[in-house]
Order: sequence, then C-alpha cells, then structure tokens
Amino acid sequence: VHPEPPDGGWGWMVVLAAFFQSALVFGVIRSFGVFFMEFVGYFGELSWRVSWITSIGIAVQQFASPVGSTLSTQYGARPVVMAGGFLSGLGMLLASFATCLTHLYLSIGLLSGLGWSLVFTPSLASVARYFTKRRTFAMGLAVSGAGLASFAFSPLFQVLVDTYAWRGALLIMAGVSFNLVAAGALLRPLELEGNVAAPEACWLPLQALSSLRRLRLACHGPFLIFAIAFVLVDTGYYVPYIHLVPHARELGFDEYQAAFLMSSASVADLCGRVAGGWLADRLALRLVHSLTLWTILTGLSIALVPLGRSYPLLMGLCICYGFFAGALVPLQFSGLAEIVGTVHIMEGIGLMQMIESAGSLVGAPLSGWLRDMTGDYTASFTVAGAFLLAGSLLLFTLPNYFSCPMDSTAEEDAARDPGFGS
Repeated sequence: VHPEPPDGGWGWMVVLAAFFQSALVFGVIRSFGVFFMEFVGYFGELSWRVSWITSIGIAVQQFASPVGSTLSTQYGARPVVMAGGFLSGLGMLLASFATCLTHLYLSIGLLSGLGWSLVFTPSLASVARYFTKRRTFAMGLAVSGAGLASFAFSPLFQVLVDTYAWRGALLIMAGVSFNLVAAGALLRPLELEGNVAAPEACWLPLQALSSLRRLRLACHGPFLIFAIAFVLVDTGYYVPYIHLVPHARELGFDEYQAAFLMSSASVADLCGRVAGGWLADRLALRLVHSLTLWTILTGLSIALVPLGRSYPLLMGLCICYGFFAGALVPLQFSGLAEIVGTVHIMEGIGLMQMIESAGSLVGAPLSGWLRDMTGDYTASFTVAGAFLLAGSLLLFTLPNYFSCPMDSTAEEDAARDPGFGS
C-alpha cells in the first residue's frame, strides 16, 4: 500500500497503456464517419437511422462504465481491460457479416460498446491513481491517443473501404481492436492508503450496477451538477465525429478531402489534449474555470461549422474545433478528481459516464433527424454547439465556482471525510 500516488515510475507505463487504449477506442469511434455514407448507400436508410450505430456504441460505453469500474475494484483493472479488448474486437468481427442495421446496432453498438466500457474507465482511473501533481498532464498524454489515431484512421479507413469494401474494412478493424488486450496487460494495480474496502465480489454485471445505490457520490451535489453539465456537452460533442465527413461530401468535396478534414481536426485534438493538460498544471486558474473556457470555445466552433462553405475556411474551423475539443477532455477527468477525490475516482468516472450516456445516445440521431428534416447539416451543427454552451453555463452553478483556488490536498481530505456526499 502506497501512502500517496508516486507521480511517475510505472505510472508512465500505465499512461502508455491508456494512450493505446484511447487510440483504439475513441480513435475508432471518431473515424467511423467514413462508414456512414457506405451504410446509408448499402442499406438505403435515412441518416438518423444510421446515426444510431455509433450513438448506441458511445452510449453503451458510457452507461456500462460503472460495470467496468466495479469489476476493476473487485478483480483489478488488467483482466477487466483485457476482457473488454476482446469484446470490442469481437463486435467489429461480427459486424462485418451484418445484413441489416439491427445487426450493426447489436454488434458495434452493443457488443463493442460494452467492450469499450470495460477498457476506458479502468485505464483512465489507473492513470489518476498514479499521479497527483502531474495528473492533468498525465491525463492529457493518456487521452491524446484518440487524436493521433483519428489522424491515421480516417484516411486509412477510407483506403480500406475503397480497397476491400466496408465488410473487409471492418474485419481489419477487428484485428486492430484486439490489440486492446495487449495494452491492458501493461496495467499494474496500485493500492493507496484510505481506499474504501472492496465489497463482496460481484459475479454478475447487474449486481455490479446495483452496488451504485450504496455510492455516496449519487447524493453528492457538486458531482451531480458536473455530470449533468456533461450530459448537455456530450449531446453535441460527438456530432462532428459522425457527421462532419457526410457534411463535407454534401458540400461537393471528394471522400479523401472529407476524410482529411477529420484527420486535421484529430491532429489539432492531439495538440489540444497535451496543451490543455500542460497549461492547466501551470496556470493560476482552477481546473473548473479552464474547463468552462474550453467548453465554450468548443461549442462556438461547432456552431460555426456551417459557415465553412469553402475548403480552407472549413479546414480552419475543423482545426479550431479539434484543438478546443481536445483541450477540455483531460480537464473533465482531472476536474472530476478535484471534486470527488482520488479515493472515489474509479466510481466517479464510472457513474459520471453512465449519466453522460443519455446525451451521447440522443446527440447523433437528433443531428441526423435535423439533417433529414432540413436537407442539410446547418441546423445539426448549430444545435450541437448550443448544447455545449448550455453545459458550460451549468458549470457556473457549481458550489464555490467564483471563489479562490482551493488547495488540492484539502479537497482530497474533504473527499475522504466520513460526511462526504451527505
């Protein structure tokens, strides 16, 4: 048992593992817009129906996160993440044999989404356990894998679709996803003083979820405000990942120009995640203030996407969106650690993601429905940006939002207090 996080050591290997895991989870999710037009054409379905594929996957990944956090508390992060990696690859494999959208809902949406939920929460919580002073920077490095992977995956998936059709491309994606099993093997458990004793082992996912009723976080006001704010944020946050490529195609740009837009946004996202974490550790601003700023900028950049009628202007807006959206990610999870404390970070991430899933579930289908109703994506991006701005306004209602920065050690002690969440 360690008295406090080591702020290094094997923690950097855990960061590396989380880097690959974020790359192979969100890098895949964010590049899935390449398949959107293929599915619309092959199955002859409306945009909002096809949007459910990715939307269900993201929602299941978030909603089932408490299962991943609870099982990790019982058995350790390593076996849980490795099992999740296997399920995510299996879902992609089965999707390559799909004959209707329902098959894709079940394979990619449900099965791969469940695998992603077992991967993401335990790996990110493991990073949070290993770091204190450099936590936000470590988080930024860990989640930057999504940006780097998206840069490579968007044009790669387009090449795979052109070469092997969408079924062959999904088979190759399955092989790539199975590498999550190897990344999970790098995780090493770290026990900290003050950890809540593990409850009796839960053998069923439903039993794991039922244990949430005992979590004091469910009655913790600041945590609930923070989580609900990100329900609104997530309703609009993922819309460009799914509909930016189809939007560019409708403007008359070819498939590789459209894919390169997503790749450019992904490079900016990578820079934003590292820069956002680095700046947050060095500026005399509270994390929640920096998080609010990046959320507002992200919402504005999404709402302005319809103004990009020329390729250079649209490229500039995509780069701004990528940087701003990337910067807010490490601050979200580090801000959560500031609110609930390291002791509760595993449960906190899981419960927050479960609450967030409501926004992720409806965001993309709502965007697709608006496109079907209006004939283009103008309303889709405008409404998506408005949701992020609404989420940023909710952050202003957090207790002591306008007070001076609170010492992190004091907040950790507060989270350990027996009255926490009362």
